[in-house]
Amino acid sequence: MNFIERLFGGKRSRRQIEPLYRAVVAAGRDKSWYARGGVPDTIDGRFDMIAAVLALVMLRLEANGEASRDSTVLLAETFVDDMEGSLREIGIGDLVVGKHVGRMMSALGGRLGALREALGNPDELREVVRRNIFHEKPLSEAAVDWVTERLAAFHIRLQAQGIADLLAGDLPPL
Repeated sequence: MNFIERLFGGKRSRRQIEPLYRAVVAAGRDKSWYARGGVPDTIDGRFDMIAAVLALVMLRLEANGEASRDSTVLLAETFVDDMEGSLREIGIGDLVVGKHVGRMMSALGGRLGALREALGNPDELREVVRRNIFHEKPLSEAAVDWVTERLAAFHIRLQAQGIADLLAGDLPPL
């Protein structure tokens, strides 16, 4: 492994985080978010759910302190790589893909901050869900409530999940 790979994490490091990342994506794509929760089943809606689940997982890793810092960084980098690849697949060209990825990272950072502040306060969490998942246009208040309650319950189960199991891709049930 050369100096750059050791400094920024090589392919081996990324492979170690892949089980967790695949589990995050699968949880974000869970059909019930869209069928029961009324989240738009669109590219943007799927991004919003994957980003929400990812943010909750990253907050769990963050709560583990310095011991999980590298894993949190690798998870974010894997997300960026995946989103960049997805943008290219749908035809976004080289000239603007960086701008889109920048917006996506900003959106993830915004969700991290908003969720960090809102978890534990159902009314605040509900507003975070309304803004970040439904973009102020939910199908119904029942949909907002369902998604909010499910994310809150997932967060609680995540807090009880061991870090080793989490890193192995073993997410608690939604």
